[in-house]
Amino acid sequence: MIAVLMFPGSNCENETKLACEAAGMKAEIVRWNDVSKLGSYSGYVLPGGWSYEDRIRAGVIASKDKVVAFLKEEAAAGKPILGICNGCQILVEAGLIPGSGKLEMAVARNENPLVSGYYCTWVHMKKTSSKKTAFSAVDEVMAIPIAHGEGRFVTKDKELLAALEENGQILFRYCDVGGEIAKAFPDNPNGSTDAIAGICNKEGNVLAMMPHPERASWMRQLPGEHAGGEEAGPGLKIFESMKRYIDEN
Repeated sequence: MIAVLMFPGSNCENETKLACEAAGMKAEIVRWNDVSKLGSYSGYVLPGGWSYEDRIRAGVIASKDKVVAFLKEEAAAGKPILGICNGCQILVEAGLIPGSGKLEMAVARNENPLVSGYYCTWVHMKKTSSKKTAFSAVDEVMAIPIAHGEGRFVTKDKELLAALEENGQILFRYCDVGGEIAKAFPDNPNGSTDAIAGICNKEGNVLAMMPHPERASWMRQLPGEHAGGEEAGPGLKIFESMKRYIDEN
């Protein structure tokens, strides 16, 4: 059973629950302040939205909630945790990503030639690490949407970036439709350092990603000529990989 954690201001919990179920997992939406029963779940998803209205900066208030301290314990026990968009921001602010337990990175305001702030579009990303993780059963260029104002992974610590690369923690990067790593806008939609779209912890059971896989879980959700019917879309592979990890562990 997966807990989809709903913070005040979350707005993607229902479609995230549907994606978990489509991948073969049972899922429940659980309020952020209902910590008492959370230990009974096999994994956790922090969905997108605007927790606490993104006051101060995105994800920072939610990262101080009691439930996040509990998630740190569950991560240490090996349970999978997926943070999508605002959930990604919460995990970074909490130090669960990159994983030292302290704030090492920022998910900063977007920078691109069109806007400095909220930007919504379809992009492409690909797996750029051979690391075996709870979320790595993705082997092709993935069409996937973004919808955020603060999605630019940044850090002043060049040694940290080198360590993330060496450890295989930069799991997903933005790319063009042919799979070439994004050099600039529009393939890199927010100016993220090294085109980073998703980072996992060193153990591989926690992933923070800005794109929305739940919004690409059925082919009918894809745009234009890629659109299809009720068959599985590329984003569902993230949730299927999470299920596989739970089944194996």
